[in-house]
Amino acid sequence: MPTVIHFDSKEALSAAAADAIIDAAAQAIAADGRFLFVLAGGSTPEQTYKLLAASERRDRIDWSRTYVFFGDERLVPHDDKRSNYGMAWESLLKDVPLPADHIFPIHTDLPGAEAAQQYADTLTAFFGDGAAPSFHVTLLGLGDDGHTASLFPGMPSLHETKALAVATPPGVLPPPVDRITLTFPVLNASRIALFLIAGESKAAPVQAILETAASVDAYPAAGVTAPGGEVRWMADRAATSKLREDK
Repeated sequence: MPTVIHFDSKEALSAAAADAIIDAAAQAIAADGRFLFVLAGGSTPEQTYKLLAASERRDRIDWSRTYVFFGDERLVPHDDKRSNYGMAWESLLKDVPLPADHIFPIHTDLPGAEAAQQYADTLTAFFGDGAAPSFHVTLLGLGDDGHTASLFPGMPSLHETKALAVATPPGVLPPPVDRITLTFPVLNASRIALFLIAGESKAAPVQAILETAASVDAYPAAGVTAPGGEVRWMADRAATSKLREDK
């Protein structure tokens, strides 16, 4: 089961998430000489990115030893307002001293299947042929429909066991654009899978995943178990409002 950490507000959650990332980066660099960090889209990660880029936190990460990847992307240009890369660039990447060749965006100027294969090839080249990708921190969100990254309910991507990244059509939530997403084999190899969850609209999927035998097909976020690491849910009180008091 995930570790669930409650916060009174989205602002408190975002600040605690930024500090948790800083701590994880320091531990990773001390142990492995580098910090491998997967970014997510969404408004809560965006707020966390802005805090990481602000002067009081920016210098607490050794960006020269940090490498940034993406858990999913919309097939739109990077300067499109719907782009996860574009959001991350504006809220974090442009304001920190991260070497350009330490940023690994998902290229969206190719058809979906080709873009997914190109990103899989990028991961294979980075980690070495035959080595499974293993990130220190993978940020994730939770959709109102229970999706995470771009792993949507009922989609074939939920049962992918070999490919590192796949193309997928959109789910039922906006924006209605095709996506590229990392798959469960990659997400579950994370040292820390860190969910940032805020808002009352997330209360129903949070309850379903934490208090029922929710299926991955119905609630894809339930498939993130990180058996060799840790799954940590950082959530505001609105998102956990339907849970029993002992959660």
